[in-house]
Amino acid sequence: MSPRRHPVRYTLWLARTGSAPRTFSLPAWVPLAVVVLLLGWSGLNLWLWQRTAEMRHLQLQLLRLSEQARSLNNQLALERERNNALSQDAQSLFKQLQVLEQEINTLRERAGMPKIKLVPTRSPAPDRAKERGAVPEPAGGAGTASLENALEYAGQQIEALSQKLSEVSPALQETLRREAAMPYGYPIRGLARITSHFGYRRNPFGWGFEFHNGIDFSAAYGTPVRVTGAGVVVEAGWKGPYGLAVVVDHGYGYRTLYGHLSSISVRVGQRLERGARVGTVGSTGRSTGPHLHYTVFRRGSEVNPLGYLD
Repeated sequence: MSPRRHPVRYTLWLARTGSAPRTFSLPAWVPLAVVVLLLGWSGLNLWLWQRTAEMRHLQLQLLRLSEQARSLNNQLALERERNNALSQDAQSLFKQLQVLEQEINTLRERAGMPKIKLVPTRSPAPDRAKERGAVPEPAGGAGTASLENALEYAGQQIEALSQKLSEVSPALQETLRREAAMPYGYPIRGLARITSHFGYRRNPFGWGFEFHNGIDFSAAYGTPVRVTGAGVVVEAGWKGPYGLAVVVDHGYGYRTLYGHLSSISVRVGQRLERGARVGTVGSTGRSTGPHLHYTVFRRGSEVNPLGYLD
């Protein structure tokens, strides 16, 4: 028979001074289990340390990303404010351009010149705006580049309108001079009653009819008589059946005559502006009583003054 095998055991002796030693007998698996437990505990601590280091690294990255996001949000807010400011400036400029264009067209129309169109009613697409010479109309959500292009375009249009205004200025001045020179309005201020019209009328001094080349206004003796347009006095004195009379050359083919005056306030060669006093109502010459005879000449021919009163 084979000898009987005894299980492996480990014995520990613990000695203490002054006392008898103690012995502990442990099975062989106990130390092995302790070693395995220590290794497992060390591995767990190592894994936890690595996880802690990774979490710390992730926290740092998250903090950096949060700071970057905050910085980007601030930049975005500033960019949005800048875009809004540019948009408002662009819209204001376009409105001013439209008003300026309307005013210039009004002046050009008065000067007898064709109208212009510089501010587009509809703008082309942003990518084709530059090559067509226009930019998209600014809006609240437009990009910075588009808004800057709109402002640049508005500046160019203002310069173009200034050039157009310089073009229309001479023609407008000529028109204004012509309008100022053309007879317009009543030669007597206030309520002036017409007693004799332009054309054929019954002869107030005898039989038959005669041609009356002007309009007679009934007015009190000494009432001021005023020129109806800017011009130069070419006659001032006695003028046959008109008695004391003044003739003013307005240029552009227009002349006016003021007859039957009681006094004359101007001299030949004097430059007059519309509304200037030329004399006072009287009854000189071929007259039946105090009144003003008013004649308008157009290129040397008498025309009906009624068309120049209103």
